[in-house]
Amino acid sequence: MRRHGHPWTGWSFSAGWGSREKLAVTLVDPELVVEVGVDVARDASGHWHHPARWHRPRPDLSPVDVPRLTPQR
Repeated sequence: MRRHGHPWTGWSFSAGWGSREKLAVTLVDPELVVEVGVDVARDASGHWHHPARWHRPRPDLSPVDVPRLTPQR
């Protein structure tokens, strides 16, 4: 289901800690819900210290059932 524009349109993402290299990003509409685990430790700019870890798919949920994550600038 397409919503009114992607929430991350215009954002850029770095290739890694301390890197000035930017990643090429293709924004998509979600079709599958999965559980992930994240360490809540963040730096002063709000970036997570550790990568998210995959747990399991959630076929019982639709993407519209999940609150939208708004990235912090």
